[in-house]
Amino acid sequence: MDRRRHEAPTRRTVLTAALAAAAAAASVTAGCTRHGTTDDGRAPQATPAPSESTPAPGKRPATGSVLAVKIDNVAAARPQTGLDSADVVYVEQVEGGLSRLMAVYATRLPEAIGPVRSARESDLELLRQFTRPTLAFSGAQKKLLPLIGRAPLRPKSPAEASGAYYRGSGRPAPHNLYLRPARVMPDGAPGRAALTTGFRHGAAPAGGTVTASRTVRYPAARFTFTWSGDRSRWLVSMDGTPVRTTAGDRPAPATVVVQHVRVRPSEYHDVLGNNTPFTETVGSGRAEVLRDGRSFEATWSRPEAGGGTTFTTADGSPVNFADGQVWVVFLKA
Repeated sequence: MDRRRHEAPTRRTVLTAALAAAAAAASVTAGCTRHGTTDDGRAPQATPAPSESTPAPGKRPATGSVLAVKIDNVAAARPQTGLDSADVVYVEQVEGGLSRLMAVYATRLPEAIGPVRSARESDLELLRQFTRPTLAFSGAQKKLLPLIGRAPLRPKSPAEASGAYYRGSGRPAPHNLYLRPARVMPDGAPGRAALTTGFRHGAAPAGGTVTASRTVRYPAARFTFTWSGDRSRWLVSMDGTPVRTTAGDRPAPATVVVQHVRVRPSEYHDVLGNNTPFTETVGSGRAEVLRDGRSFEATWSRPEAGGGTTFTTADGSPVNFADGQVWVVFLKA
């Protein structure tokens, strides 16, 4: 009897140790998996060998994940929420000559962002410059969803993260979907190092043209950036109306880039049959960089999707951006 009492604790100890070892091994193999899937809903992948995790020569090292949010931009969606907290705001043309915004967050996450809208094929090429970014979007055309699933990003639509979204009051759908960014970015903002855009910040280049305002026109949208000497920033207007957030703040970028790009038809259409434009952000072309109340002619270059975009003057010198928010408006060349 006494011998059995002593043997039972020994067997429990062995069993406990074995279970702990198995749990540790599973943790290493699955990474941050949950219920058999990774944090983006895909099947877990085996942990790579140490040599595979070392960046290849000429490649950027791994950084944190930025949050990119597709934001509605029609009149019914304004004022937007959280737009002034973004580090970079990209403006692209969509169906019917309208515009859509992609706001990128790395240094600060507001409490809410929106209204959130659908993704486009162009977004996948643009986002390749970041290390596995988190993309918040309301959905996408059915034929595009498999491409999003295969892209090197973390898709976080309501289908993948329903608890991160809510419907606001006072606006009809689809202009009332908002994101709680902390629920898709539990580790918080990744920091400035995650902004692998290729942008350089520093003193302004020599020369430039004094510029009071610059207007960019799409077939059915218009953006005006007006220099404010009091704020040392560019004040944004859309379709002739000053932009304000729901908190009453005016988004005021320190630098505005008008990037002339090729815009071509894609293989996708909206529900009304309008073709979805594809904005090519890999390549090179002309650009205008607005900072400090002046406009600087530049050339943009992004040789491959995995890299950022550089801006240089005619003699090859880099064009530095001012510290602060950056707006990049893609304009058909």
